[in-house]
Amino acid sequence: MLKQRTIQHPTRTVGIGLHSGYKVQLMLRPAAADTGIVFHRTDLSPVVSIPVSAEAIGETMLASTLVKDGVRISTIEHLMSACAGLGIDNLHVEVNAEEIPIMDGSASSFVFLLQQAGLKELDVPKKYIRVKKRVEIAEGEGANRKWARLDPYNGFKLDFFIEFNHPAIDSTHQRAEIDLSNVSYVRDVSRARTFGFVKDVETLRGMGLARGGSLENAIVMDEYRILNAHALRYEDEFVRHKILDAIGDLYNIGHPLLASYTAHKSGHALNNQLIRALLAQPDAYDVVTFNSEEEAPNSLFEQSTLEWVPA
Repeated sequence: MLKQRTIQHPTRTVGIGLHSGYKVQLMLRPAAADTGIVFHRTDLSPVVSIPVSAEAIGETMLASTLVKDGVRISTIEHLMSACAGLGIDNLHVEVNAEEIPIMDGSASSFVFLLQQAGLKELDVPKKYIRVKKRVEIAEGEGANRKWARLDPYNGFKLDFFIEFNHPAIDSTHQRAEIDLSNVSYVRDVSRARTFGFVKDVETLRGMGLARGGSLENAIVMDEYRILNAHALRYEDEFVRHKILDAIGDLYNIGHPLLASYTAHKSGHALNNQLIRALLAQPDAYDVVTFNSEEEAPNSLFEQSTLEWVPA
């Protein structure tokens, strides 16, 4: 049986909020089967808890943000991506601010935290959302057109194309395909950092955003080049980070997907619209479990053993 997972022990870290610039404390705790991933604002009294779901994402400008009764928890996508990549189904996430710390701008710090906490398998079947027919979301026209879609696939793969018309980005691969049946999320995806442009910083800071952004937690570019001293972590790091984000955004649906995801210039908003559109069509998906290795796609067993040695 493919079983649900949580972590073995609590673990914590401290980092900087990308948008607030404030120090943020983050605690991850084990959760029981069928809990899902639940975020808790521990700086509020009483504590406000927000279970992750497609509908709980209330804002998508520059990040995926949980919203409940006016309470926000933003920039959850990198932690959600790490949970998806390591197959964590159930987790309590405690944070003492309205955003998750940015760490180094990738998911690798969260992967490290989860691995340090250890894996605990729960004696309950893991649930998957299996896509049965194409679902697509698009916006804009011509050169401004953006789209994302889900197709049936016996596993989970992502194919992403970006287009920024910037010399530093144009000199790298702008399309990448990741099939998690034959690559390691930890090695091949989790280290890809977020990126931004100097020309946008003043505008964002005037809006109260990006106050914690720096060369330590993002790839930063002027009009022509990358300003960071060190080389890219992947030759296609820009598009790989968009895949990292998409893995996190799609995991907000509440269970891992069995699907092929393809996107052109998509972002947090379209990704959230896509999973909402899927859930709005009951004939487009079903929820499945696997009681034996013979029933499940090989990729699921690959993923279940590739990143972890169970404690």
